[in-house]
Amino acid sequence: MAIKFEDNSKEVKEALRQTSLVFLEEAGGEIEAQTKRNCAVVTGRTKESFGHSVDESSLECHTGSDYENAIWEEFGTGEYALNGDGRKTPWVYEDESGEKHLTTGKQPKRMLWNAFQSLQSKIIKIAESKFGGV
Repeated sequence: MAIKFEDNSKEVKEALRQTSLVFLEEAGGEIEAQTKRNCAVVTGRTKESFGHSVDESSLECHTGSDYENAIWEEFGTGEYALNGDGRKTPWVYEDESGEKHLTTGKQPKRMLWNAFQSLQSKIIKIAESKFGGV
């Protein structure tokens, strides 16, 4: 009796890749949505600046914002800066309406970090459901 070897590795790799892309898109969307829900809203610009993208070549999902205020909201500023590396003396800034404000900083809101922390178990369940059938 002859044994015939059939190589299905290309099909298996492609199925894993496609499943990975679906998973990354869903997980990224969940984190983006929760991050937006975590945002304090004054103008809505920080909230709306968050997004996610899936890099198909590296199979990575990136969630974040390119809006400068998002960094300040996430990590804090001045005496409240998360890593203790903020300005230690008060300063004055002018808002968009021209009003001046004296501040010692902004406390971190951790919108993105808290979104990820709160969704970890859900994301694991999504992965299990997506990859369980592969």
